[in-house]
Amino acid sequence: MHEIVTLQFGQQSNFLGTHFWNTQESYFTYPPEEESPVNHDILFRPGVAPDGSETFTPRTLIYDLKGSFGSMRRVNALYEPENNDPQESNVWSSKPSVTHFSTPIKPSDYQTHLDSGLQPPPLTTSSVRYWSDYSRLYYHPKSLVQLSEFDVNDTLMPFEKWDVGMELFEKLEREVDLVDRDLRPFVEECDNIQGLQIMTGVDDAWGGWASGWLERLRDEYGKLSIWTWGLGDQGGNMEVLRDKRLQQIANSARSLQVIGEQSSVYVPISSAPFKAPPYLSMDHSSHWHRGALQAIALESMILPSRLRSSNSGNGTLQDLEETINSTGNRRIAKLQMSIANPDLLEEKSNVKTAQAEKAGAKYRKLNGKSHDDDDDEELPEFDMDVFTIDYKIDSRKAQKREHIFGRAETYRGEWDISKNSERDPHDRFSQRPAVQRYSAPLLFPVLDSFPSIFNVSSSFTTNHPKKLAVYAGLSTSTSVANQIRTLDQIVRRMVNLEERETLSNGLQGMAEEYDEGWDSGSDSDSDE
Repeated sequence: MHEIVTLQFGQQSNFLGTHFWNTQESYFTYPPEEESPVNHDILFRPGVAPDGSETFTPRTLIYDLKGSFGSMRRVNALYEPENNDPQESNVWSSKPSVTHFSTPIKPSDYQTHLDSGLQPPPLTTSSVRYWSDYSRLYYHPKSLVQLSEFDVNDTLMPFEKWDVGMELFEKLEREVDLVDRDLRPFVEECDNIQGLQIMTGVDDAWGGWASGWLERLRDEYGKLSIWTWGLGDQGGNMEVLRDKRLQQIANSARSLQVIGEQSSVYVPISSAPFKAPPYLSMDHSSHWHRGALQAIALESMILPSRLRSSNSGNGTLQDLEETINSTGNRRIAKLQMSIANPDLLEEKSNVKTAQAEKAGAKYRKLNGKSHDDDDDEELPEFDMDVFTIDYKIDSRKAQKREHIFGRAETYRGEWDISKNSERDPHDRFSQRPAVQRYSAPLLFPVLDSFPSIFNVSSSFTTNHPKKLAVYAGLSTSTSVANQIRTLDQIVRRMVNLEERETLSNGLQGMAEEYDEGWDSGSDSDSDE
C-alpha cells in the first residue's frame, strides 16, 4: 500500500500541516462521483470509533507546546468518552503519569460554523489565532501530543535555543520511549510503509527536538526513507532583532548538521519575507499565510507518492530521491515553484506557440517565459525561489553559474514544458542534469480555509480562485553548497571552540558532496 506517516513538530509546521491535511481531505470522493486519483490509504488510517462507526483519520503525529492547540480537543466528536466528562476533552499530557487541565479556549467562528454544518465565514489574519482555527478534519486522539513542559510564547522560559529542544527530547526519552509510545502504533498499522515525512521548525528549539528524533528514528528504522522539511526564518528575516537572527542561524546550522546527515532528503524552507511575483499578495508576518504558500509547494511536490499505481504520474518517495541524489550523499535539496491560472495557462501557451511559429523560431515556454532551444542543459525557470535562505554576504559566489545535478518536478495543469531538457536519472554518463517529471491529474484546490493571497485572474480583480495550476521542483545543485558554506562562515564565529570544529567539519563535508566532479571546492579555502 506504500503508506506514509507524517510527524509535525511545532507551531510553524502545524500551520503548514493544517493546510496540508485540509487539502488531503478535499480529495475524497463519494458515489456517484468519479474515483479520486489519490490513494487515501497512503496518508489516512481506517479505525473504529467507540460507538462502532468507521473512522478515517490522518496517519500523523502532532507535537506542540502548551497553549498552541487553541480550541482543539484531544478527544473529539469521533472519539467522545462514554462518561462524557467535560474536563476529559481538555486533558493534555506528554507524560502518562501526569494529568494537566487547561482552561478551554473559545472556538473560532469558522469552527463553530463547521460544527453546525453551516457555511463558515471568511477567515482573516486577525481571526486566525491558532492553527486549529481553520482545521477541517478530525485527528485520532493518539495523534495529538502536548509538551506541557513549555508554554507557547513564554518569555520567561522561551522554547528558542537548540539545546533546550534536544534536552527535552533526551529527558522524555529517558522517562518513556517516545518512538515506542507515540510513533510505533502508526507504523505497525502499515502494510508496506513507503517512508516518513517530518515537518519541523529548525531555527528554534524544535530543531534540537527534531534532531533528537532523527537520530533515534535512524537507529530504529535503518534505511527507511525519511523526508524532512525544515521551516523557519533561519536568520533571513532582516526585520528580526540581530541577536535573535544570530541565534536562529546557529540553531539552523546545528539542525542542518544532524538532520542533513540523518534524513534521506532534507529541504530547508525559509519563512523570511521575499520579493513576491505580481500575482502574490501576502502578509509575511502571518503563520497562516506563510503556511499556505509552503503547503502548495510541499503538497504538489510529493503528490506523485500518493497517486494510485494505475496513474502515469505515480512515483514513490524513493523514485524522487533517486532523481535528485544519484550519489547517495546529496541529501539537501532546494524547493521552487510557479503558480498560474489553469484556465488562462493553456490559452497563453497557444498564443505564444502561434507567435513563435509565425516568426519562424523555436522556443521553450513556461508560464510566458521563453528560452532558446539550443542549450539542452538549460531547464525552465520558476517564479518563486522563496524557500531558499539567502544570507546575502557573498556576492562573488552568487554570480557563479549554478549547476544542477538532479531535479524532480511535478506539474499540475497544462504547463508547456520542453521534453528536451528531461534526462533519465539513471543515465549517469550524461553531463546534463538528471530530470524526472511527473504530471499530476489534480489542480491544487483553494479551499475556504485558504487565505486570499493569489491574483491570477485575467481581469486582475481580487477574486478567490478555486483551483491553481502548480509547477514545483526539487533540485540538488551547487547553490546548496554555496548556502552551506555561507552558513558555516557565519556560525563559526558564534559557537565555542570545542563545538566549532565538529560543526564546521560537518557542514564542509556536506558542501563538498556538491563539488565532486564539478568544482574543486577551492573557494572554501579563501573563506578563512
